[in-house]
Amino acid sequence: MDEVVKIINDIKAGNIKPIYFFMGDEPYYIDKLTEYIENNILSEDEKGFNQMVIYGRDTTVDDVISNAKRYPMMADKQVVVVREAQELSKTIDKLESYVENPQTTTVLVFAYKYKTLDKRKKLPKLIEKSGVLFESKKMYDNQVGTWITRVLQGRGLTIEPKANAMLVEFLGNDLSRISNELDKLQIILPKGSTIKAKDIEENIGFSKDFNVFELQNALGSKNQVKAYQIAQYFADNPKDNPMVVTTSLVFSFFVKLLKYHGLKDKNPKNVASVLGVSPFFLKDYDVALRNYPMKKVSSIVATLRDVDNKSKGIGANSLSTHDLLKEMLVKIFN
Repeated sequence: MDEVVKIINDIKAGNIKPIYFFMGDEPYYIDKLTEYIENNILSEDEKGFNQMVIYGRDTTVDDVISNAKRYPMMADKQVVVVREAQELSKTIDKLESYVENPQTTTVLVFAYKYKTLDKRKKLPKLIEKSGVLFESKKMYDNQVGTWITRVLQGRGLTIEPKANAMLVEFLGNDLSRISNELDKLQIILPKGSTIKAKDIEENIGFSKDFNVFELQNALGSKNQVKAYQIAQYFADNPKDNPMVVTTSLVFSFFVKLLKYHGLKDKNPKNVASVLGVSPFFLKDYDVALRNYPMKKVSSIVATLRDVDNKSKGIGANSLSTHDLLKEMLVKIFN
């Protein structure tokens, strides 16, 4: 995030490079940086003749270079943005000749998602010499809560620990999805508000009593009645509660529980760090740790792999969501 801020601050200060190559597994920052350049290098009057957005699947590296070599019309610079640039990965090395001597009046931007350049090769070294090479890496789950807090501070909002932990638990490390949900809350809540758990429940489409978070609690505490009620709700509302997502999150819970069993240092700070969970939720893992011996957790993890395969139609095409959920719970509790 600090590197992103530096890139933006350099542009604001007029230190604009001829080439920006944004790559990596996390699309959020690639999109944000690309959008910032699209919106801030040229004035609205200049954009008509001097800003071009092209897509990797519809062009070639040679065409990109040809466009980059054009001169701006009635402006100091032109901006050429290549979205979905990863579609050009097989021929991207052809860019070397241009990067060695880039057009100084062109700002050439590559949004190269879900892939990276091999930094041992010549091209990335050339880009770093004349432009900006930025790798957007996936954030670890245990870093997302801090990221949410920082983003909200910039928007004049704060968030209570439970609400923060719920967002991470429900949405994982998908920064784009989290950001979209925070946008909704920012519209609804007045500036200076503290986001609470009820705000998440009421405005981000999670049922207060019937969601994966509550299912996880019911499983951890061995509350069979509650677990079967939630399973029935999921079966009745499959579009809002896809089986694949449910099994994935329950699987993640028990894998973390297995790690917890294996830890020698059970200091809460160390446990939270190793499991990648908010310290706020450690009490739930402590309850589950007492309820499920290590051998049982190992068996559950194997069961969940089988249920996940069946939910994807492997070996059980005729089983309904209700039957799969019931099978999952029976094998967990027995």
